[in-house]
Amino acid sequence: MKKRALITGITGQDGSYLAELLISKGYSVHGLVRRVATEDWFHRYWRIKHLVNKINIHAGSLESYPSIINLITKIKPNEIYHLGAQSYIDYAFKDEFSTINTNINGTHFLLSAIKEFSPKTKFYFAGSSEMFGKVRQIPQTEQTPFYPRSTYGISKVAGFDLTRYYRDAYKLHCCSGILFNHESPRRGFEFVTRKITHSVARIKLGMQKKLRLGNLKAKRDWGHAKDYVLAMWLMLQKKPDDYVISTGKQYSVEDFAKLAFSEVGLDYKKYVTIDKKLYRPSEVDSLLGNCNKAKIKLNWKPKYDFKKLVKDMVQADLDFVKKEGY
Repeated sequence: MKKRALITGITGQDGSYLAELLISKGYSVHGLVRRVATEDWFHRYWRIKHLVNKINIHAGSLESYPSIINLITKIKPNEIYHLGAQSYIDYAFKDEFSTINTNINGTHFLLSAIKEFSPKTKFYFAGSSEMFGKVRQIPQTEQTPFYPRSTYGISKVAGFDLTRYYRDAYKLHCCSGILFNHESPRRGFEFVTRKITHSVARIKLGMQKKLRLGNLKAKRDWGHAKDYVLAMWLMLQKKPDDYVISTGKQYSVEDFAKLAFSEVGLDYKKYVTIDKKLYRPSEVDSLLGNCNKAKIKLNWKPKYDFKKLVKDMVQADLDFVKKEGY
């Protein structure tokens, strides 16, 4: 009998790659989507349109406990991958209340429903390097104290603590992945990496003149989403624990822009302008992960390096802009 997996956030970057991975491993894949997504199929399902005949889509809400209960009792999943969240940091500054409400309650509802109705279900929580925020240690490990600098980071710390609490108190199989920045051609256009590669393609093709960016000096540990969803799956195949998932290498936003423009033979300095309005109210200056625990216990390591990641995204956006015209 096929294993059944439920993915929240299946229409997102990570959800789409994870669905592909689980299908390749013989799973029956189920995805939770907001009801509004079913009414705007073309725009909201673009990452999974090639999978719609291979997965099961369920309309529901992470903000409704009865909705979660109905879903879990109906599917009876062997594994739940909780990726669904309000994940765009800039939006978290603009709407703190919905970020806190959606991200914390959704995690709590899922864990409670598992405890009450499906205690054998394995649960994965998508943590974030944004939980470290104003870092206390370089590089960051599973033991580094959290100091979040946004309501998004705060909500992820709460989700991490809830996951650990349900694991310890009720002996549930719960894991958290503290994932550092991971990108791909499926990244949303609102994220800085995709904003850069999409703009590079448009500038190269004569459709745009300048690229406005905020803090070029912010440094991140960037990996590829394909590598990181494999780590998620590996976690649930082992004893429940928490893992930092990262590359262990750090680059600035400026480094990303420089490499992206160089991929099409352009000098980024001629096209990038600084817009102070794009700075965060409280900046996270530097994030760098140490994933040795994952390497040893999960036998996981990233296949994509920084240059290959950027090249993949730039080429995909060149193809996208040529095809779609925007």
